[in-house]
Amino acid sequence: MGDLLFAFFHLFLLVAILIYAFYSLFNGDYLRFFFLAGGLALYYFLVLHSAVKKEIKRKKELKKKKLK
Repeated sequence: MGDLLFAFFHLFLLVAILIYAFYSLFNGDYLRFFFLAGGLALYYFLVLHSAVKKEIKRKKELKKKKLK
């Protein structure tokens, strides 16, 4: 249960940062938008990308096992 809460907290935090980045963009603060968007992209590639690829691979293998 704790891991699930931890994951949802971070998901909502990332979404909130993304919303704030677009809010900054619409208000004309381009530097803040690019800083926040770049930080989120860097975070994704450094922290999340490998886990996302592993999960996609795991689900494909699970789907193949169900079809056999």
